[in-house]
Amino acid sequence: MHRCVRVAVRYRAGVMLREFVLLGLLYLGYTVGRLFASNDMGLARAHAATIQRVESWVGLDFERTVNEVLSRLPLLEIGASYWYATLHYIVTPLVLVVLWRRAPGQYAHWRSVLVVATAVALVCYLAYPTAPPRFEPGFLDTLADTSHWGWWGSDASAPKGLGTTTNQLAAMPSMHVGWSVWSAWAIGSVLRSPRLRTLAWAYPAVTTVVIIATANHWWLDAVVGAGLVVLAAHVVHWRPRSIPVPRDVPRVPSG
Repeated sequence: MHRCVRVAVRYRAGVMLREFVLLGLLYLGYTVGRLFASNDMGLARAHAATIQRVESWVGLDFERTVNEVLSRLPLLEIGASYWYATLHYIVTPLVLVVLWRRAPGQYAHWRSVLVVATAVALVCYLAYPTAPPRFEPGFLDTLADTSHWGWWGSDASAPKGLGTTTNQLAAMPSMHVGWSVWSAWAIGSVLRSPRLRTLAWAYPAVTTVVIIATANHWWLDAVVGAGLVVLAAHVVHWRPRSIPVPRDVPRVPSG
């Protein structure tokens, strides 16, 4: 029995290591991919202008107004900066851990959804560089304005001194919103309480307001970011499946 336990533990550790490597490669590719992104500000602003025209055509070009409102509220400005610069680095991995521990049958599905959506977003950044609102006249760069309150500098949410590692022209789509929608959807699948599921969806709702108010994204960026997650969820067919255990390793009885 002790040998079986050791084999099972080693196997599960191997699966866990594989997941760490997979997600690490995803993040590495996401980071390195930024180095190949276009630095053509003229092209990025032209794409931003196209987005603005679409928003104006539907009568919903409200980013400047929301940004101005936030700029008059210093405490909310600082809170929004912390939200933008921090939570997606914490919440997304935390949801993965919860799924791994609480819902192994769903973990592979939701991990794949995250990978597919993020990979497609990276392609979008390379193919369609887009300037965020903070590069346009009349907008206040909230994170730059509050950088003395945190670890970020004047280059979006990049830590001070590491601005060159961030693609500044990656407004379309907003994966801050994409990852937050993924987090709420994934964690909602394991929550039994309707109230907690509703509360989980407050996260992407607030995130959407934050990315617009801080002048880091157009609202259409948020729509496309959320849409990528929905599309990825339909591409990745869900099959309830637990972490596989080899046939020759008997399950350890509980109790």
